[in-house]
Amino acid sequence: MTILQLPLTPPFAASAMLDALRSHTVTGYERHDAQARTHSRAVRARGGPAVVSVTFASDPESAHVTARIDAADDRDVPEIEQCIRTWLDLDAASTAIDAALVVDPLLAPLVSGRPGLRVLGATDWFSTAVQTVLGQQVSLAAGATFTTRLVAAYGENAFDGLRCFPTAQRLAGIDPDELKSTVRITGARSRTVHALANAAADGLDPVSGPEFRADLLALPGIGPWTVDYLSLRALGDRDAFPSGDLVLRRALGGISAGEATARAETWRPWRAYAVSHLWTHAAYTTSRTSSSPAAASSSDSSA
Repeated sequence: MTILQLPLTPPFAASAMLDALRSHTVTGYERHDAQARTHSRAVRARGGPAVVSVTFASDPESAHVTARIDAADDRDVPEIEQCIRTWLDLDAASTAIDAALVVDPLLAPLVSGRPGLRVLGATDWFSTAVQTVLGQQVSLAAGATFTTRLVAAYGENAFDGLRCFPTAQRLAGIDPDELKSTVRITGARSRTVHALANAAADGLDPVSGPEFRADLLALPGIGPWTVDYLSLRALGDRDAFPSGDLVLRRALGGISAGEATARAETWRPWRAYAVSHLWTHAAYTTSRTSSSPAAASSSDSSA
């Protein structure tokens, strides 16, 4: 076990990050403790499965996040540390980002209310891509339930009762009909998961550059929203803008995707942070008291 104090430049909207983590929690893969302000997740490292637990201070001016890393091989700790930093967007230049967005009348009260809001990232792109497919056109809670079943059936044991997300190779070897019955999803969705797993097992990876987006769009059941969402969550594009997202468009007054794109032009190059503010306000914080969190869906996926 390794305990680290991960430095960051305040302000840091830790409570908002906790809200986002809680809203996306996948039982068995993750564990959320709101009272302790701690979130845990199983991750894969070169030396084997690991579990990371991150604890957030309540003071927005706190300059660190506490991370506990339980790894099979201690040599993996530096790699896992960087993974956590990316996941929680700890290296964001919050002061500059807030200053750029607070001038917009719509965003001003959100930025003032949550200074230092970060973009919730990913610990690996493939798991986020699969979760996005499983969450197509359903609530956050329903998408998490589907993912819980997937991890329980095909994941790998880590530590402390948690399981790692299934590898692309593992899911590629599962018949789509079995995925459909085990996860209890539609046939179309199971075929998309299977096609995505096959592509990733064959080498599809964000490091391929511009071809990655085109290769993703060529897969059945994956449209522009999914790719834009992955760019925001898993690829580190801080100007990513999933214009077709339903919750986003509702937050902007029920406008079209094209109108949303035009409305967001002044938010460049920080559109991902503006989207995170709108999602946090519209979906994540309200789900604390709702048994059915608002769906954040588009024509081809869900936030």
